[in-house]
Amino acid sequence: MKMQMKTAEFIALSACTMMLTALGIDIMLPAFGKLREHFGLRHESTDAAKIISFFFMGQIAQIIFGTLSDRFGRLSILRVGFPLYIIGGLIAAFAPSLKIMFAARFAAGMGASAVFMTTIAGVRDRFVGNQMARIMSLILTIFLFTPIIAPFLGLAILSVGSWQMVFLTPPLFAVIVFIWSLRLEESLPREQRIPLDWINISRSIRKVMSNRTFLRYTGVTTILFTALSSYVASSEHIVGEIYGRPELFAWIFAGIGLMMSICTLLNSRLSTRYGARRIIRWLLSIYTLLGGILLLCTFTFGDPPAMILFFIAIALMLGINLAVEPNSSALALEPMGNMAGMASSIYGTSFFFIGASLGSVISQLMRKGVLPLVVSFFVLGLITVMLVFSDLRTAREKMVSEQR
Repeated sequence: MKMQMKTAEFIALSACTMMLTALGIDIMLPAFGKLREHFGLRHESTDAAKIISFFFMGQIAQIIFGTLSDRFGRLSILRVGFPLYIIGGLIAAFAPSLKIMFAARFAAGMGASAVFMTTIAGVRDRFVGNQMARIMSLILTIFLFTPIIAPFLGLAILSVGSWQMVFLTPPLFAVIVFIWSLRLEESLPREQRIPLDWINISRSIRKVMSNRTFLRYTGVTTILFTALSSYVASSEHIVGEIYGRPELFAWIFAGIGLMMSICTLLNSRLSTRYGARRIIRWLLSIYTLLGGILLLCTFTFGDPPAMILFFIAIALMLGINLAVEPNSSALALEPMGNMAGMASSIYGTSFFFIGASLGSVISQLMRKGVLPLVVSFFVLGLITVMLVFSDLRTAREKMVSEQR
């Protein structure tokens, strides 16, 4: 008989399962230079960024996995996701062409989507509201050590081996986490599972998609992920080619990761004290203000702006970006009940697939300057502010209506 997993172990395991998505990206970024040489790409080529984009686009499978997890439970889908991630990672490491690598990365992204989606649904099954926001913040705080450590780990592996060895690290780590996950217990009782038929599926989709709160906060996460993915996919190009300081890449990427972790940990405390809705409004207002200042400096002093100014602003905005996610996910999924799997899949598909696709467009525009990224951060910030403050207006209108 399995021992019940304690909260601390559940948080650690959930962080490691979510870490597979970050590790499948961050550790590879320092190897892009060697990869371009291997495939005969020009130094200014942005094709390497597609390795990131295709991985994110594989997250579209969440919509399928979410439906299946509401029917068969979280563990069965989790155990499908791991082999997909591992096999896709192994094929990508030995791919003879970029096309095969892109396909393998897409498959690995599908596996990561199953693991990621079931992790969020599992958290929602166990916790709700501000408590879920707190737990998600703790999970993300651990998870965010990946972008701090991964670039240095990638560089260390490159110093003794090839880029293929770097690409092999995520699937090998996934094997370890997969074995650990066998201790996890099912979080969706059989009596709460939704039958797998078109009537129930369409009813679940309609119910999820008709919920304004879900749509509002899913939109917030999708918009912010557009900004995040556009930076991550082009970060090596920005540091190495636009600013011409490739030796600083690992330090800059790790520094930004540390800022993300600090902001997410701070959010876990603030959300518990002041509530997720209030904190998300504060954070996004600051985010947009920072984006406006960076945009003004870019227009005033030229593109690209001073390196230290650019990366301080980016670090602060990305820190806020990741701090917002636990709040937006908790607020989006709070009203979903036993449809958490379907809701998590739509939520994840939206911000991963749509966000990554839009982010890929932005990253492709950054060949000699960072203006497309700076403009995007500011504009996307404005949109999120309008979304979260519309929630405040809706709550006031509902209160007035109830008083009448």
